[in-house]
Amino acid sequence: MKAKDFESKFEEGEEILQHLDIAKAKRPMQKQKRINVDIPEWMIDSLDKEAGRVGVTRQSIIKVWLAERLEQSPSFERTSS
Repeated sequence: MKAKDFESKFEEGEEILQHLDIAKAKRPMQKQKRINVDIPEWMIDSLDKEAGRVGVTRQSIIKVWLAERLEQSPSFERTSS
């Protein structure tokens, strides 16, 4: 299927999953690296409250907030890692 046809189906709200090979799907620039960070309890409590309020995990709220802050930084440059 040509990209134009695929895009048309998507735009029209048609089912497109049968045209995708999900097993080969990749998320660019999403390579994960585990780190350990010591955080005061009051911050963890606040993070948990905010995460619960928006319905996500603590880890998700931390990643979103870090990404938002980094994107605002004048030295921000997204790398391929």
